[in-house]
Amino acid sequence: MKVINRIKRNEEFANTVKKGRALKETPYIVHFLPNELSVCRVGLSVSKRIGNAVMRNCIKRQTRAMCDSLIDYSSHTIDVVIVIKEEFLNSDFESNKKVLNKLLSKIGITK
Repeated sequence: MKVINRIKRNEEFANTVKKGRALKETPYIVHFLPNELSVCRVGLSVSKRIGNAVMRNCIKRQTRAMCDSLIDYSSHTIDVVIVIKEEFLNSDFESNKKVLNKLLSKIGITK
């Protein structure tokens, strides 16, 4: 995921969560809101309850890899915030990817 496709600022996270819509599935909550930019942006949120910093960064790397294979960044103009829950650790990579694909296809931003 390129830097231009990431949500970094706290205000942008808060705006997407407050004003946007949400879809929930077992390991994820996906908040989304249309933006005025020319690209799709994704932000990831992992709670400290899930593990230490090494574990959280590993989860974020895995989720970014899933997003890169599932999302077409250039053809959509939407902000997406993916909140990762503790149930993420109970499943393997492929099953988590299927659930994320299901949620992103409901939004309509998959390849």
